[in-house]
Amino acid sequence: MLFTDTQLIAWISGYFLPFVRIAAALTVAPIFSARLVPMRIRLLLALGLTIIIAPLLPQAPLAQPFSSTGLLTIFQQVLIGLIIGAVLQMVFDAMVVAGQTAAMSMGLGFAFMIDSQRGVSVPVLSQFFLVMTTLVFLAIDGHLAFIQLLADSFVMMPVGATGISQEGIWATTLWGGKLFAGAMLVALPAVGALLVVNFSFGVMSRAAPTLNLFAVGFPITLTIGFVIIMWSLPGLQTATLSMTADAFRFLGELLAG
Repeated sequence: MLFTDTQLIAWISGYFLPFVRIAAALTVAPIFSARLVPMRIRLLLALGLTIIIAPLLPQAPLAQPFSSTGLLTIFQQVLIGLIIGAVLQMVFDAMVVAGQTAAMSMGLGFAFMIDSQRGVSVPVLSQFFLVMTTLVFLAIDGHLAFIQLLADSFVMMPVGATGISQEGIWATTLWGGKLFAGAMLVALPAVGALLVVNFSFGVMSRAAPTLNLFAVGFPITLTIGFVIIMWSLPGLQTATLSMTADAFRFLGELLAG
């Protein structure tokens, strides 16, 4: 069997370039990028999605793979995939920051465990927030919406040398800051209430200097913190839904230009 250069370039443009974008997105996307998911499974998933999605896409412009245009096209596909996955991952990372902020106020900053997704040490409360966020994300079929967004991204931003601009990268950075500001609102009830409790213990220490505040205050602070976290769990679900919807909306606007 003989293959011409044009046929090989067409196959690379039609399958390899979409595969690069999909694989880059799966590398950093929530759930798919977890350490519990083996690299081979992730690679097979990216390959399977490429085989399904690529025949449905419009014909990509032909370019030599190792030319300046071809390398620029590959770089753009990697960048687009990383941004799609990273924006959704920010929702999960924001909840980790919210849990860490609340844990520090409660006195649980010393209780760490290994994050199953990243393989790093995070406070126990952050891990609890992360598990709750993952369950909500799966319950609303966020993983399926992510795959749908990947397929739609090739229509909204086709494969080519042009892709995410500097303005798009800057908009992604600014949006990430707003997302973490929203995560602080999740931890705000616990932080605010515990600030009042600590202020009260400060007044008590001035009135009774001999009182052992560590022996008395730590159990009270910890108990009040757990009560506030239990009371604010519905708000955690609402915040997860809101930030996930904002993430998909932002990605849709970014890819549509």
